[in-house]
Amino acid sequence: MSSSFHVSTPAANASWYALQVWVRKESAIANQLQAQGLECFLPKYKSLRQWSDRKKEVEQPLFPGYLFCRFEYQQRRPVVVTPGVLQIVGNGRTALPVEDREVEALQAAVASGIAAQPWPYLEIGERVRIQTGKLTGLEGILVNFKGNHRVVLSVSLLQRSVALEVDLAWVASLEKNRRTIPAHRLAGEPVQSLG
Repeated sequence: MSSSFHVSTPAANASWYALQVWVRKESAIANQLQAQGLECFLPKYKSLRQWSDRKKEVEQPLFPGYLFCRFEYQQRRPVVVTPGVLQIVGNGRTALPVEDREVEALQAAVASGIAAQPWPYLEIGERVRIQTGKLTGLEGILVNFKGNHRVVLSVSLLQRSVALEVDLAWVASLEKNRRTIPAHRLAGEPVQSLG
C-alpha cells in the first residue's frame, strides 16, 4: 500500500474533501493538484494481476475514481477546474468535508505497510481499537474473512471501506465495559454489535 501526496501546510480553515475524478487517472490528477500547492492523499494497495503470459504486482487506488484533497472550501475554484476532477463529493449540491480522523486513519494504514484491500462498506459490526503495533489507536469494525481477521476502516461520505489483516491479540472491543471479544464470536461472519 502506498501513496500520499503532501505539499504546503494547509490554512487553518482547510478541510479534507473527497474528489470524484476520472477512473484510472487518479495519480495524474493528484499530481496536477499537488503542482498547484494543494495537499492530496491517494491511498493505494498492491494487487497481483494475471495476464495471459505473466503475473505482475501493480498499485491501484483503494477507492477507484476518488482521491482526497485538503483546501478551504471558499478557495475551491482551482480544484474544480482541474482537468479530470468531476466533483467535490457531498450531499446533492452541498459539498461535505471528510472527517479528519477518517483520513488520518487511512494515512496511518498506508504508512504501516500492512497488506490492505478494498472492502465493502459496513455500518454494523463490532467496533474495535487496535492496541498494538504500527496501527495502535486505529478504530474500525472487526470481521472474519476466509479464516483471517481484519479491521475495516471506513470513509462514511464515500461509503467505501478498507480491510487490514490483524492478529486478534492486537484488538480490544470498544464496548462501554471494554470487555474482550469472546473467541467463539470471531469464528464466523462479521461480528454483530452487542449493544
